[in-house]
Amino acid sequence: MAYAKRCIVTGGAGFIGSALVRHLVRDTAATVLVVDKLTYAGCLESLKEASVQPWSAPDAPCDAVGGTPPEPASRCQFFQADICDADAMAAAFDVFQPDTIFHLAAESHVDRSIDGPGEFIRTNVVGTATLLQAALAYWKSLSDEAKTAFRFQHISTDEVYGSLGETGFFTELTPYSPHSPYSASKAASDHLVRAWHDTYGLPTLITNCSNNYGPYHFPEKLIPLIILNCLDGKPLPVYGKGANVRDWLYVDDHVAALRLVNEKGVPGETYNVGGHNERTNLEVVKTVCAILDELKPRESGRYEDLITYVADRPGHDLRYAIDPTKLMEKLGWRPQENFDTGIRKTVEWYLANDWWWKPIREKKYAGDRLGRA
Repeated sequence: MAYAKRCIVTGGAGFIGSALVRHLVRDTAATVLVVDKLTYAGCLESLKEASVQPWSAPDAPCDAVGGTPPEPASRCQFFQADICDADAMAAAFDVFQPDTIFHLAAESHVDRSIDGPGEFIRTNVVGTATLLQAALAYWKSLSDEAKTAFRFQHISTDEVYGSLGETGFFTELTPYSPHSPYSASKAASDHLVRAWHDTYGLPTLITNCSNNYGPYHFPEKLIPLIILNCLDGKPLPVYGKGANVRDWLYVDDHVAALRLVNEKGVPGETYNVGGHNERTNLEVVKTVCAILDELKPRESGRYEDLITYVADRPGHDLRYAIDPTKLMEKLGWRPQENFDTGIRKTVEWYLANDWWWKPIREKKYAGDRLGRA
């Protein structure tokens, strides 16, 4: 419980962001300000375990910037704001007085980026630049000691590296080669973060992760979509022949890595976070089906009978796989879950928590296909 930083978490009502917030509140002594716009994928119910309360910010910042901020009503507070809003971001820094920021706010679904790339450029590129400027102004106002301790941590994706062939792994030195509007916007945000470090000296950290999965995952993504379509008796869409390969990372292992990088990472460095759990999309779907056959059998037939092959997604990268050696050797990170244990935990969570996903399926996203271009 020694980790007692004041943390801003942007995108903290999203999938990975909420997992990080729950981890910080449950396993550390940190005080957290969640900043989230609450788009379709933001869900305050994902923060129920963190006992999140509305942010009761004073009308003005502390008398001396870098001084002692007001005692919060709760260790986890929520500020609904758009990271593109420069005034709101400046207020979040000046009033909350963070020691660190975990930047996870982003539009993240490749299919949606194909349908509407503009929002991805706005949030992922313009929003990151706006946040960097607010952080820089705040950081410059700090004492030398506080400047040294401050961190701006940017959470990104392995998709910025493009596509691998049948062999090889992404490392921190792999050249960028994004192929979708989503990955291009995240690549741009990575470059901005590096530029603010190299130009202004802002102490930044970047992590690039492989595909996450686990509880509270918005059901437009493959694994929760397949689980819930199975439960609803709907077709299980598989792009092409299902041969595309992803490296799967259980979300709790990811957020443990994020905290470790925040504590021990070297400013200006990048750390790749991967699970060494490669599976084809078809293997993932069949694994989910097999677990559900065991835990909640259909009245007739197997869940695998619902698999339907559909036209492939435009620009669909063949394979992603991350080499996390730097993170493991330099900082000592080790994942606690492999794919077999993590996917079972995930399926069991969705079976036990329809209070969370049923309103989403009914009101936000029923599983329709996106990204046909």
